[in-house]
Amino acid sequence: MGLTLLIFGLLTDSFLAALVGLFGARRRIGFGWTFFLSVLFTPLIGLIICLLSDKLPDGQRNWGCLGSILAIITIALLAFLLLMVIGVAAARQGCYDYMKRPLSTSCKINISQTNQ
Repeated sequence: MGLTLLIFGLLTDSFLAALVGLFGARRRIGFGWTFFLSVLFTPLIGLIICLLSDKLPDGQRNWGCLGSILAIITIALLAFLLLMVIGVAAARQGCYDYMKRPLSTSCKINISQTNQ
């Protein structure tokens, strides 16, 4: 349950940050900064900052290279974080013997369980 909730939360936060970034593309702040601020803080804070920015004339969009670069880096970092959480949880429960093979075929990973 804990791992599923973590994955759902990360995907939802990334999706909402991308939506706020698309909204910011029509503002002077642009997609990249809006997306970055939405990931750094929360999508709500990113939306508020976006709304405080001036609109671009004639419905233009401000993507810039910063938007694409930040989006790719953020998605890569979130995927790396997710893999690290899964790996740490598996190592704590002894499911894997350091990249050799699974110790048990019925080993289930539970992030909330800690070994003391």
